[in-house]
Amino acid sequence: MLAITAIAVVRFRRLFTVVMLFGIYSLLSAMIFVVLDAVDVAFTEAAVGAGISTVLMLATLVTTGRHEKPPRHHPLLPLAVVTVTGAGLIWGTLDMPGFGNPADPVHHHVADRYVIESPREIGIPNMVTSVLASYRGYDTMGEVIVVFTALMGVLSLIGIRRQRKQSTPPPENSATRRPYPVLQVMAILLIPFIILFALYVQFHGDYGPGGGFQAGVIFAAAIILYTLNFGLDDAMLLAPPKVVLRLSALGVLIYAGTGVVSMLNGGNYLDYNALSHDPLQGQHFGILVIELGVGITVAAVMIAIFFAFAGKTEKQ
Repeated sequence: MLAITAIAVVRFRRLFTVVMLFGIYSLLSAMIFVVLDAVDVAFTEAAVGAGISTVLMLATLVTTGRHEKPPRHHPLLPLAVVTVTGAGLIWGTLDMPGFGNPADPVHHHVADRYVIESPREIGIPNMVTSVLASYRGYDTMGEVIVVFTALMGVLSLIGIRRQRKQSTPPPENSATRRPYPVLQVMAILLIPFIILFALYVQFHGDYGPGGGFQAGVIFAAAIILYTLNFGLDDAMLLAPPKVVLRLSALGVLIYAGTGVVSMLNGGNYLDYNALSHDPLQGQHFGILVIELGVGITVAAVMIAIFFAFAGKTEKQ
């Protein structure tokens, strides 16, 4: 028994090391993006790859037992689905132009259009924001819906436990039974600045690196930091799960509703020019609103997923 326990501990430490290496790799990738002047991508890679993903992977390791449960269905069916899907994706890439080929149409039509016409048509300094929020508004809305759908998938699998009543004692492995004053004081000092930075990234994305995706993850990181230091119950008082779940849907509705308002004003769906008498002013207003919806959904989804994993951990 001791030998089996020792082997499990060694394997857990190896997995823990692998997870931390993944986080370091994401941080180094973010630095590479900064060197390549892709600061918006660096923001996302640092916040999601080195931050949220690392925490969720560690939470997954904690919730995973030492013994594998017997499968409920035959493994051939999922294997066949994955094989067919992978083959379809590979087949779809055969018609794509060569990677890095300067003669590709994207380098002679789409990219030139964005670079040359974006200042005149959109009128914001950050071209990345103009492309993602205006030119590719449909794609970005699809990405927000995918994030919301991921939350629905997580909740359908593990769910979020209800907040424990004050009279109910916390479990032995709960973080509320072992406070760390130094870490808690540092968290209290850092969290306001993290939230302030998230608001700056949110509302300054038109003029510099940032936007709703980056701001949402940064804001969620502040709540996760609070949870790690003060416990899940206190975090649920600060951000009630019912409110968080409603906010995750509200962000999607704000994004989709902006397109509906554009249509009611006589324009196409997500045509921000119809939101104001001045097309550039309409673009600014539309991008500001849909980026707010993106930030709300991303932040709420990240917080809800972490609450689900943290609640599952405390049940172990």
